[in-house]
Amino acid sequence: MTSTRAPERGAVMRASGLAATVAVVGLAVGACGDDSDSADTTTTTSAENVAVSYKDGTYSATGPYVTPGGEQNIGVTVTLAAGTVTALELDRSYAKGTSASFQEKFASGIDELVIGKSIDELDDVKKVAGSSLTSGGFKKAIAQIKEDAAAG
Repeated sequence: MTSTRAPERGAVMRASGLAATVAVVGLAVGACGDDSDSADTTTTTSAENVAVSYKDGTYSATGPYVTPGGEQNIGVTVTLAAGTVTALELDRSYAKGTSASFQEKFASGIDELVIGKSIDELDDVKKVAGSSLTSGGFKKAIAQIKEDAAAG
């Protein structure tokens, strides 16, 4: 007489959990797949593929950003020549609390990352001299300056 042993409850639960995980992952991957046969197609053009020219001049904007202490702002003034930043000034008078010291650190390291660069390259500015949140306000100000300086 052969006896078969019923699987242990824990093994059944692990197998069921694994099957459920595989099913969820399969659905998620399927939802993100390429549906190139679809008749509803949308063509998008990224900003990187569009040549934008900028008017020479000096432009200013204020960029807001959020810190643990609340909303802060940093003022940014750039001078552009042929789309290249030739001068940069920061207005840190908006800063309150510890943000003032972080903006000071940011200001101490930003010139070397910006002066002589195309304004289009400034979207990649991240943490500067230990200040990571200030760059968010800086990038918002640069976006406004790009919009203001766009020749068109």
